[in-house]
Amino acid sequence: MWEMAKQRDAYGLTLVELGRERDNIVAIGADLCGSCKIKQFGGEFPERFFNAGIAEQNMMGIAAGLAMSGKTVFASTFAVFATGRAYDQIRQSIAYPRANVKIVSTHAGITVGGDGASHQMLEDIALMRVLPNMKVIAPADYNETIKATRAIADYTGPVYLRLGRSSIPIITKEDDEFRMGKASLLKDGDDVTLIGTGIMVSRCLKAAKILEKKHGIDARVINMSTIKPLDEDIIVESARKTGGVVTAEEHVVSQGMGSGISQVLSENYHVPMKRVGVANTFGESGGSEELMDKYGLTADHIVESAHDVIKRK
Repeated sequence: MWEMAKQRDAYGLTLVELGRERDNIVAIGADLCGSCKIKQFGGEFPERFFNAGIAEQNMMGIAAGLAMSGKTVFASTFAVFATGRAYDQIRQSIAYPRANVKIVSTHAGITVGGDGASHQMLEDIALMRVLPNMKVIAPADYNETIKATRAIADYTGPVYLRLGRSSIPIITKEDDEFRMGKASLLKDGDDVTLIGTGIMVSRCLKAAKILEKKHGIDARVINMSTIKPLDEDIIVESARKTGGVVTAEEHVVSQGMGSGISQVLSENYHVPMKRVGVANTFGESGGSEELMDKYGLTADHIVESAHDVIKRK
C-alpha cells in the first residue's frame, strides 16, 4: 500500500522554505489561511503576509498589484472561490498583463466531500486553461506538490496550481524530476495508454495492475501533471505505440485535461479514446470515497474504459 499525505501540507511547508530563501515572496489569503496551509508563512513572515478576508476578488486585485511592484505572489483559497468568484479579476489583472501571481487553490474536486456541490469545484481546470498566458498544474501527490511549488516560484508569470483536500497516495519519489510542460512516464506498456492528472494518477496505476493481472493487458501510465501546456510529444508518441488512450481526472469530463488531449490527438494522430471524469452534473454531500465511487472516478471504471478503447482499435 502507498503512504498517504495531503498536498496542501506539502504546499504550506514548501512556501515557508521559499520564504526563508527569498525575501521577494509574499502570500495572501481570503480568510481560509489555516485550511490552505499558508498560516505558518504568515506567522514567520508577518510583514509579507496579507489576509484579504472573505473578499476573493479583492485578494486577486491586491495580488496583481503586489506582483507589479516586483513581488512573487502566492494567492490561496478554495478552488471554487479562487477561480469562480474571482474569474474577472484573474482575467483582467493577472492573466492579461502576465502578472507574476501563483494562484494556489486547495479543496478542488469532488473529494471535498461533505461540504457539497457549492464547494466541490469541478470546473476550475476548464476556466483556467482557456486563459491566455496561464499555466495550469495538478500535481499527482505530496512529493510532486513540493517540486511544483518550487517550480512555479522560479517561473515568471501567472500559474494556477490545483490541490485537493484529502490525503492521497504518494506515488512519486522525492528525487523524481518535475518540469512544467512535461509529463512523466510511470509505467510503459503496449496495449493502451492511461493518462491521469492529480488524484487520478494513482488510480490509473491501480487500473494498470488490474488490467495486467486479470486481463493480460499491458497498459502504459502517464502522469500529466501540467495540463497547460500539455506535453503533446508524449501524447502522440503514446497514441502511436498503444493505439488507444484513456484519460482520467477529478473534474467535469468536458473541457478539462481529457478534452485538451482529445484536441491534440484529433490534430495529430487519431486513435480510439475514452475520457473518465464527472459527467455534466454538480456533486453532492458525502464521504470522499463514496463520491468518487458514485461518479465513476475509480480504477474499475478506468479498466472498463480501457476495454472499450481496445475493442475499438
